[in-house]
Amino acid sequence: MKHKSWICKSDSPHFKALPFIKKHHDFPNSAKSSKTRASYLNSTEKHQSSSPSSSSPDFSALPYDVLGRIAASFAPPNLRAASLVCRAWRDALKPLREAMVLLMWGKRFKHGRGGVQANLSKALDSFLKGAARGSTLSMVDAGLIYWEMGKKEEAIAWYRRAAKLGDPAAQCNLAISILQGNSSTSLAGNGSSNLASNCSTNLAHWYQRAAKGGYVRAMYNTSLCYSLGEGLWQSHSLARKWMKRAADCGHSKAQFEHGLNLFSEGEMMKAVVYLELATRAGETAAAHVKDAIIRKLSAASRDKAMILLQRLRHRTSEEKKQHAQVESF
Repeated sequence: MKHKSWICKSDSPHFKALPFIKKHHDFPNSAKSSKTRASYLNSTEKHQSSSPSSSSPDFSALPYDVLGRIAASFAPPNLRAASLVCRAWRDALKPLREAMVLLMWGKRFKHGRGGVQANLSKALDSFLKGAARGSTLSMVDAGLIYWEMGKKEEAIAWYRRAAKLGDPAAQCNLAISILQGNSSTSLAGNGSSNLASNCSTNLAHWYQRAAKGGYVRAMYNTSLCYSLGEGLWQSHSLARKWMKRAADCGHSKAQFEHGLNLFSEGEMMKAVVYLELATRAGETAAAHVKDAIIRKLSAASRDKAMILLQRLRHRTSEEKKQHAQVESF
């Protein structure tokens, strides 16, 4: 059975940015107005003919390799949207659309979904074919399989390639894999303090790039780097900033630790909310701290805390219902 990677080709022209021309509709019916209209049109034509072509940029003129690197880490929705911009972009992004199909089959073979049996070798083959077409998502999945197979050098090579193309997951995985590899060789224990310091700086660099790219786990690790001064200068304010971002994005440990920080700062109400979130995410220690804080609150503050928690529970239940409805379609 043949699978189409994209829609049929279109005969529409290339997309160009068109200059905006101010239109004048209120010309009186007189000879003077006719002369004015004629002079205006002539001046407009002269202006358009004399203006350089650079004032009207042609987005379809982007080189294919540049566009491929820009879109290498695009998820399917963004890739579809970019492919609809113009014919040139559609043609340039064809390998990445094919990579999305290979990525889909690779995940099916890896997890045994979609009516196929789990086959790790076929999954790796699909991921490698998608990676060869420039998809960083396929590179990351290929790296994961190589890591599970014990081929750490191949995994790190694919992580590094995807990380340089701007994939946040690859950047975080690269830092974690380098950290695990260096911990097994005990660089610091062998007296290589400079090498260990350079390694910490390299790890923090990739963590920070992944965090800025929106990767939640990297946000938490970046906070730890700022808090401990590992690879980055020690800054408690920046550590708190990244910890809060990770907590707001759903990282359970970040929610727990941010709740503890709020409790130490005297923000009891906010601390209870974050500790409740951490409790729901499976952090059992957060439940004990939350209960202890609630017991110490006054009756009025306890009532406010319970109202906040009830609203939070209601909102969470509604979000789960909506998510279940979306999955049912």
